[in-house]
Amino acid sequence: MTTPLLQVEDLTKNFGGLHAVEDVSFQIQQGQIIGLIGPNGAGKTTIFNLISGYHPPTRGRIAFNGRDITGRRPYELARMGIGRTFQVVKPFPGLTVLENVVIAAFARHPKRADAEEHAWRILENTGLADRAGVSAASLTLAGRKRLEISKALALEPQLLLLDEVVAGLNPTEADQTIKLILELRDSGISILIVEHIMRVIMNISDSILVLNFGRQIAMGKPAEVTQNPEVVKAYLGEEAA
Repeated sequence: MTTPLLQVEDLTKNFGGLHAVEDVSFQIQQGQIIGLIGPNGAGKTTIFNLISGYHPPTRGRIAFNGRDITGRRPYELARMGIGRTFQVVKPFPGLTVLENVVIAAFARHPKRADAEEHAWRILENTGLADRAGVSAASLTLAGRKRLEISKALALEPQLLLLDEVVAGLNPTEADQTIKLILELRDSGISILIVEHIMRVIMNISDSILVLNFGRQIAMGKPAEVTQNPEVVKAYLGEEAA
């Protein structure tokens, strides 16, 4: 059996008396897109923070490429091949689009010329090359979200954690971002994506993990998950279920 790229076992995070995440287990294989959904406060961002090292788990285990990475620091995980975006996009506003990506590229390419060359390639792939010389602060929301993806890609990740990169975009911008995500998947990058827009998550995900109040209530193909009574109850209430 192929070793999963990411394996999460019994992952739990408590903040005092609050159980933000409780006994969550799942796997991501190479080249998969896994959707992570759930109502507000379900624990989705906490899962991202645990996998990317921003919080240590209270208990449980995280393995990447067969290697235990539980409790590793974010910079270590970035170098190992885990990249992420953030729900609230915060580029360096006083720098150009290119300079924002160059900063991230330094993690892999210490020489300035090499980092710039790598950053240019990323911007060409994400559709921002024509905006490379402008201030990051001047970008639209769609542009800032693409810049967020670009910075994560500059780390040359094997696993990319995407946090609501489609939310707030108009239909054309959303379709362009979906196309980019699928291109990244086809290039060999595995993706764990949080998104509230159901047409997006259902159309691009190989499997979907559903959280509610920090607990894992379903995991399966999109069609299976949408028919799960517990999932319907979590989103629509007892009567709908």
